Amino acid sequence: MTHTKRLIKGNEAIAMAAIEAGCRKYFAYPITPQNEIPEYMAEHMPEVGGTFLQAESELAAINMVYGAAAAGERAMTSTSGPGYSLMLEGLSGIAAAEVPVVLAQVMRGGPGIGSLETAQLDYFSATKGGGHGGYRNLVLAASSVQELFDLTQLAFHLADRYRILVMLLVDGILGQIMEPLELRPLPESELPELPPKIWALTGMGKRGRQNVLSTMLMREGQVMEWHQRAAEKYRQIEEREVRLATHLWEDARIGIVAFGMMARVAETAIELCREEGVPVGLLRPITLFPFCSDFIRQSTAHIRRFLVAEVNLGQMVEDVRLAVEGRRPVDFVGRPTLPPPSMVVESIQKIWRELKDGETEER
Repeated sequence: MTHTKRLIKGNEAIAMAAIEAGCRKYFAYPITPQNEIPEYMAEHMPEVGGTFLQAESELAAINMVYGAAAAGERAMTSTSGPGYSLMLEGLSGIAAAEVPVVLAQVMRGGPGIGSLETAQLDYFSATKGGGHGGYRNLVLAASSVQELFDLTQLAFHLADRYRILVMLLVDGILGQIMEPLELRPLPESELPELPPKIWALTGMGKRGRQNVLSTMLMREGQVMEWHQRAAEKYRQIEEREVRLATHLWEDARIGIVAFGMMARVAETAIELCREEGVPVGLLRPITLFPFCSDFIRQSTAHIRRFLVAEVNLGQMVEDVRLAVEGRRPVDFVGRPTLPPPSMVVESIQKIWRELKDGETEER
């Protein structure tokens, strides 16, 4: 079946995919660089019988999302770094109550109010939980507008499957660029059947009892029970949901690891280095949690050096080093604003010289 392609901005692709996936409750507070999402939702949610509400703050927005999700609705919000920080208490509550929510976090540059320069400075906060209490989010990172559209649909499915918050961690520039987009629903045949939402707050019903969702874990042993249940959920997610993409990886001796828009910069650098005979390839994690640790560990059989490229001063590099387990050196290249391919090329060439010099010494 052929689907029409349209030139669509990344943020709009997120909103279109959410509606396609059955999101009917969207609450948010405006903040750049993600404002095209609430703008699109404000116009199109009424057309599908959905609810759009611009809340008075991010604190209000996330608690509205919490309430709608607790009632069994597919609910979503979107924000940027400062708004995300304000949502953290609500996100911790959502984790405690185990309700499925989707959040698009379109990153800014820098702490505080920050800047509108594209960056990947929120990797730690996104992948390690963010708020208090030791919970985890399932985190997806796209590198194109088409992938944003596809992963947003997947996010709702994963949220419902695991009763978890799924975050789309989006580079600011990816939210703003326009690219050809094929408006295609995810094939249902490729998605596991979802469990019924028997936990949802839908009133007394025929069962003669009401469901209760609470963030209070005050009964003796309740905290332990919650974390045991969460640990099993995270184990299943790590077993089933790791997603990644590679480019020229199989015969590479230098492995670049990068996500989001940085992966596109790295791919350009790889093509330039390949023209000079440097055996370098790309690994692009699509799920930032669960992370592709096993794949990286297995790749140490042929990758002699890893180079992690990020739009920050080094965050995902820590996960790569943990995955490598000291078997290979792991280098870093990056800065808090999007670097040019030449910066990555220079690092690749330096590593290649060192590898060749080391081989000469061994002989």
